[in-house]
Amino acid sequence: MQVAPFDPLRLAPDVRELLAAMAASGAPPLESLPLAQRREAYRQIGATLGGEPVPVREVRALLADGPAGKIPLRLYLPDKADGVPYGVTVYLHGGGWTLGDLDSHDRICRRLVRASGCGVVSVDYRLAPEHPAPAGPEDVLAAIRWLASHAVSLGLDPERIAVAGDSAGGSLAAVACQRLRGEVPLRAQVLFYPSTDLSPAGAHFASRYENGAVPPLTLELMHVMSAPFSGSFDTNDTRLSPLLEPDLSNLPQALIITAECDVLRDDGSFYCNALQAAGVPAEYVEVQGMVHGFIEMAGVLPAAVEAIERAGAHLREILA
Repeated sequence: MQVAPFDPLRLAPDVRELLAAMAASGAPPLESLPLAQRREAYRQIGATLGGEPVPVREVRALLADGPAGKIPLRLYLPDKADGVPYGVTVYLHGGGWTLGDLDSHDRICRRLVRASGCGVVSVDYRLAPEHPAPAGPEDVLAAIRWLASHAVSLGLDPERIAVAGDSAGGSLAAVACQRLRGEVPLRAQVLFYPSTDLSPAGAHFASRYENGAVPPLTLELMHVMSAPFSGSFDTNDTRLSPLLEPDLSNLPQALIITAECDVLRDDGSFYCNALQAAGVPAEYVEVQGMVHGFIEMAGVLPAAVEAIERAGAHLREILA
């Protein structure tokens, strides 16, 4: 199946204008950059397009015990409800398992704190190619286990923990819900345009070809980033392809938000269908005219603000 030509008229007008401005700037495509420059360019997306940082009551650096040493975490807290522990959402940043860090998604985490009224803990899991699969997923599991066991001392409620993430982080959030089932009582999962199938089967999803030429995440860039992560690891493993998990029952209720013009649109849609078929309450929202990564652009795209606020309202209702 051939990748369809990029048709900007499919995009929302503000997205079309934004991508045209980015193209006119002369900045090279991410896939053409060396890794260090690609990471810096990706970090600048959030800094430039994410809007002003939303103030929160407190931001605190933490270190969780991990399989290969300490895992840096960043805890964001909202205004205090006297004497009541915070519900908390573990946030897993996107970036194709090779890009992203605590700073690249700082603005998203702050907005989510404000929208949900709950704490947020961002996880700085190990990245490929330095640390290919399953390093990142194992760090995420260790961080959530550590957070659950230390929640009380941090003023958090261990019975009111949710997990959220975008893109690769959405995949990691789905993996965490599956792998920690029956161990950590996760209450909800919020997945923004998650990758759910890196196996050969996923390569045939229609959205991979309908939107494979749509920036910023083209099919080429997706392969450039996912290949160092998967390496020689089995892509049918559910830590890379959570859609292939044969038993999706008894997982936390889900909100899955995708973008119409995204190469990963079907990954989110199919995962929502699979959750619903397994009896898991799951809501699917496809934002029309949007592209991959749009929630990182809340400073210029109203739809990004609306998506984060919708996710925050969902978390507020569940974690209240």
